[in-house]
Amino acid sequence: MSNTHSHTHHHTHAKLKGRNLFISIFLNIIITVTQVIGGLVSGSLSLLSDALHNFTDVISLIVSYIATVLAGKSASLHKTFGYKRAEILAAFVNAATLVIVAVLLIKEAIVRFQNPQNIESEIVIWLSLLGIVANGLSVLLLKSDSNKNMNMRSAYLHLLTDMLASIAVLIGGLLMKFYEIYWVDSLLTLVIALYLIWVGFDLLKDSFHVLMLFAPENIPVTDIVNEVQQLEDIKNVHHVHVWQLNEEEIHFEAHIDFKNDISLSQFDAILVKIEELLYHKFHINHVNIQPEFGKCGPKDIIVQD
Repeated sequence: MSNTHSHTHHHTHAKLKGRNLFISIFLNIIITVTQVIGGLVSGSLSLLSDALHNFTDVISLIVSYIATVLAGKSASLHKTFGYKRAEILAAFVNAATLVIVAVLLIKEAIVRFQNPQNIESEIVIWLSLLGIVANGLSVLLLKSDSNKNMNMRSAYLHLLTDMLASIAVLIGGLLMKFYEIYWVDSLLTLVIALYLIWVGFDLLKDSFHVLMLFAPENIPVTDIVNEVQQLEDIKNVHHVHVWQLNEEEIHFEAHIDFKNDISLSQFDAILVKIEELLYHKFHINHVNIQPEFGKCGPKDIIVQD
């Protein structure tokens, strides 16, 4: 199985991702500063909550940017995988901040429900429009990478929820301006927070699974073992580990008990068949096999190390 790929394309793509993230960071810093000032002047909690969310976006985008840069660094004797898991760690941190911020917003919204305040709605309207435009541009910049990379998806989700939050704040500002319905500010804050928990939890769960070396949910371990055991000369497949290094690399490790005491060249030929099977049928691109013949020990699929 060939694992060759274009390094030039990889580095160009990484630079493009980094540039888009840097632009998004700059836009979100502008939004955060203006919304904090506007929220304090207008008295709008939803605008301040949107500013707080934007501030977490700035932090998360910086984390994502650093992770993207680190992921491109070469491996070494002390870092044999390089920094390939940096982006997964960034996704986990970003998802966790989404959930934490959401809980804080819910708490503050409940307090405001009990004591609605008059709000300068025109400031809310204009700054929410700024948020929609700036976050919309950032969403477009990151959209193409959001389906390919968990780190970029976390950054994309932060920005998408910000854009939706700004739309909600705009609607609230219009309702307050024309109908003086000030409690809608707290209601919108609550809705934004609940949405943050919804999108953040899935990403938190996915990144946690990768960090904990859980087998990917779409990889049927039992089916893999059954398929490999059908190959000629293989008696038993046991001591199996399936895990992700990152979103591009899925690893398979196993001990294989052979029916006969085969030569090293025969093992190499069988190994190629296993690699082809796992790659084409299960999208596993890194295979590590320990061959055995007549060796005593546990033969279960999963053996606790």
